[in-house]
Amino acid sequence: MRAVIQNSVGGPDVLVIADRPAPSPKAGEVLVRIKAAGINPVDGAVRGGIAPLLGEPPFILGWDISGTVEALGRDVTGFKIGDAVFGMPRFPKQAAAYAELAAAPADEIAPKPEGIDHIHAAALPLAGLTAWQGLVRHGGLKQGQRVLIHAAAGGVGHLAVQVAKARGAYVVGTASPGKLDFVRSLGADEVIDYTKADFAGRTGDIDLVLETVGGEHAHSLKVLRAGGVLVALLNVPDSAKAEAKARDIRVERMSVVPDRAGLVELGKLVDAKKLAVHVAKTFPLEEADAAHAFLATKPIGKVVLTV
Repeated sequence: MRAVIQNSVGGPDVLVIADRPAPSPKAGEVLVRIKAAGINPVDGAVRGGIAPLLGEPPFILGWDISGTVEALGRDVTGFKIGDAVFGMPRFPKQAAAYAELAAAPADEIAPKPEGIDHIHAAALPLAGLTAWQGLVRHGGLKQGQRVLIHAAAGGVGHLAVQVAKARGAYVVGTASPGKLDFVRSLGADEVIDYTKADFAGRTGDIDLVLETVGGEHAHSLKVLRAGGVLVALLNVPDSAKAEAKARDIRVERMSVVPDRAGLVELGKLVDAKKLAVHVAKTFPLEEADAAHAFLATKPIGKVVLTV
């Protein structure tokens, strides 16, 4: 099979196309013929050696997949050959999604939503599960709560806005000037240009903050009410934790995990037309290096490899 490999850490140019042996599904796994593979910021961090999740190269990047079931391992039920599936298998271990074929645990993938194609389905798992788990599982989001979502036009942020609205929240999103209208189009109740406005003075008491970028802890704590929740995707400094504790604010540092039930819930929202994935651009598998370079420009939404 064709796969994108890297033999050293570095910039996008370390990603090269190569022939590799096709994987075989073990017991409890399915072999997926990949139609599209989503790219996420963590991919670039691993590629560059900033987040050494996969150890030393060589390895194959990627976790987000959408495709069809090619073969079944022993003891797999609930799937048949030809089924359209999507998921984020094995994270943070190697899933090897930048390839024509990947073996995935059957309990970490789900039927692809019928309402979207493989490209959009491949863009959904990691970012969508991060939004879902952050808001619902870690944040305990309830109907009627006020939610602040940082970087609301980003891969996670634009999905989080829609998930929160679908669950009846009042949503405030921050974004840069060129992305404000996009965030409004997602249904956000308020949109704040973080380059100009001090949102701490504009949002009122917030019940839940989803902090998708680092460095906003002080601002986030200012807007949270006593008893509120700060869910952060990156490390929270001890000083911010101490302030939160003093004000009875719960701090949750989260990392997304494979989650079949969460995938099913996201699929329901997609098919109910309450959740749409925005794909900024697609690249063929052979141009993974260009795709990584484009993602570094921080486009609106997601970037996807077509296989």
